[in-house]
Amino acid sequence: MDGNGRWAKQRHRPRTFGHRAGQKAVRAIIEACLRRGIEALTLFAFSSENWQRPKDEVGALMELFLKALDREVGELHGHGVRIRFIGELAAFAPALRERMLAAMDKTTGNTKLALNIAVNYGGRWDIAQAARQVAQAAVRGEIDATRIDEAQLGSHFALADLPPLDLFIRTGGEKRVSNFLLWQLAYAELVFSDALWPDFDADHLDAAIADFAARERRYGKTSAQVSSAYSGAH
Repeated sequence: MDGNGRWAKQRHRPRTFGHRAGQKAVRAIIEACLRRGIEALTLFAFSSENWQRPKDEVGALMELFLKALDREVGELHGHGVRIRFIGELAAFAPALRERMLAAMDKTTGNTKLALNIAVNYGGRWDIAQAARQVAQAAVRGEIDATRIDEAQLGSHFALADLPPLDLFIRTGGEKRVSNFLLWQLAYAELVFSDALWPDFDADHLDAAIADFAARERRYGKTSAQVSSAYSGAH
């Protein structure tokens, strides 16, 4: 969700103003996903690199997180949304971490939409923590280290219980993935939108989904093989 700061700068307002506007866009996109029957949505809210930003901006973001949790969790729960925070949560202040854990606990049984919020998250961190868990299992003698494969490692990633990632959208005009879901992006379709995040709405989401739907996903096969398999399945 890129572009909050630039959106605010265009309006000669502080970056925190853009973050508040971006929060409204989050709510709109969650509602749009619910209406469209999308089963899983992962939002990159705060990367492990974002701690390097000015302290006042980081502090304002933490305050926004707290207020959003207090205000939004009950409504999301009522809509059947399961909230999950992925990332190294230990770095956050106890009050914020407790609210995160409470939100996850409250919504754990919901099935309408799996809403994953990546905070203090990085794709390399995700790979490292999965490798660490597998290595620890090998040390304990629970698995044979020589037989570790992609499936075994993949089962330890943050979103291991969800289907493979289909569509990655980055707003703000930048064309890079910025250390987000590196493992999960292996066969995802990528869409880069010039819209700054506070301006990203249901119409932009529909355009990205239409772009995705028009693509042929071959997974290493030829077009003829994909066409044949699709015809046979129907």
